[in-house]
Amino acid sequence: MFASNFMFATGIENSYPTILLPNGQVKRVDELEKTNHYTLWKRDFELTLEMGIEFLRYGPPYYKTHLGPNKYDWEFSDLTFTALREMGITPIVDLCHFGVPDWIGGFANPDFPHQFANYARAFALRFPHIQYYTPVNEIYVAALFSGQLGWWNDRLKGDRNFVTVLKNLCRANVMAMQAILEVRADTTFIQSESTEYFHAENPDVLTQTHFLNEKRFLSLDLTYGYPVSATMYEYLLDNGMTREEYHWFGTSDIKAQCVMGNDYYETNEHLVCRDGSIAPS
Repeated sequence: MFASNFMFATGIENSYPTILLPNGQVKRVDELEKTNHYTLWKRDFELTLEMGIEFLRYGPPYYKTHLGPNKYDWEFSDLTFTALREMGITPIVDLCHFGVPDWIGGFANPDFPHQFANYARAFALRFPHIQYYTPVNEIYVAALFSGQLGWWNDRLKGDRNFVTVLKNLCRANVMAMQAILEVRADTTFIQSESTEYFHAENPDVLTQTHFLNEKRFLSLDLTYGYPVSATMYEYLLDNGMTREEYHWFGTSDIKAQCVMGNDYYETNEHLVCRDGSIAPS
């Protein structure tokens, strides 16, 4: 139980997607490394306390921790999560933040959900005192950037790749929640997702705008088994999702307290232009 009915939290960015450099090399962008957190983690926690903050959204570097099937390196996690407990800071554990270990390859790997669920279970068993989790951070953003726009990780493009990555991320999120609940039944999940809205520049693109505004909720609809519209159902099936895969999400039966957290970025607000392109407003 937390100390009050109001949770005021901060977070330490722990994303680690891979990108393609102009010279053709693949680079992993590890924010914990860029901010020197691997050496200054204790001071970062002290600063959290100095600001009077009791809750910290924080997670281990998944790609460094999950070394292979059922193989984990907990050294850094043991140091940091033990310190958080001793310092009285309650973590909201961010298990997967925009990237996967090299051996998994990418979110399009159909084995990713199973492997990630095993990781989530292993983490919960090692740290059974932890109650708050965000299993997969910003599923829609991860699917869009990795499966449709070709920017991160898998660097795939197109609707079919987007749907493949999206369903794997959502399935991984659900399976991770189920695995964590097996260890701690009173877990609270704080689901983080981007806040987006598309505006039509003119009446000619109202249909496309409506489509995009429905599409942005697919990650949450699938994760929590909420029936999608006929338009979204056709879109998913037209781009590779089977009826069985879709209906699986409606039977996942997660019995836990879930809290919605929204991230708003200025560039999430767009205009849909006459030619169908999307321009930042």
